[in-house]
Amino acid sequence: MNQKNSLGLDICFGELENPFKLFEEWFDKAKKSELNDPNALALATSDKEGIPSVRMVLLKSFSEKGFVFYTNLNSKKSTDIKINPNASMCFHWKSLLRQIRIVGKINPVSDKDADEYYSSRGYGSRIGAWASKQSTILSNRDQLYQSIDFFKKKYPDKNIVPRPEYWSGWNLSPSEIEFWLDGDNRIHQRLKYIKSKDNGWKKVLLNP
Repeated sequence: MNQKNSLGLDICFGELENPFKLFEEWFDKAKKSELNDPNALALATSDKEGIPSVRMVLLKSFSEKGFVFYTNLNSKKSTDIKINPNASMCFHWKSLLRQIRIVGKINPVSDKDADEYYSSRGYGSRIGAWASKQSTILSNRDQLYQSIDFFKKKYPDKNIVPRPEYWSGWNLSPSEIEFWLDGDNRIHQRLKYIKSKDNGWKKVLLNP
């Protein structure tokens, strides 16, 4: 018989009052069981007309300040964020039959953090940040390859490729974090943490 916590949920939900601690536990387990990109998440944003857009991005770091990813600041996602900073993330780990949904507001990371992460990327990825005008129309693939060749010639030293001003990171500071576990007959288990005005967290159970 599966062990339960004090809320009647599977023991994998633990007894933690801090959702970041629970996220860390689930994320660590996912890193051992997911074959590809356990840090992949679906990021949902919306434009000035309220039309939603969702895409997969990679989580690069997290702390109690929020969840960080990096991208071109002229991309569709960044354009949406600049207009409407409210966004949502969803992690789905099929190997564990678990998902985590996060809602909150997005703010830019510091230049220092962006520089540190950018410098940790491979040479080709740093060149790609210069070469690709993300989300804009591409006439043909040759146009992109020519741009890559141009910037390789401009920055031939693999140790010296500056970060473009239009490339940085975003941090989603959560107001809600929901943990979901698959259940038989679709009787799933759901635990939501809601941030309070004093920056504490309230836990509530949700119907499946």
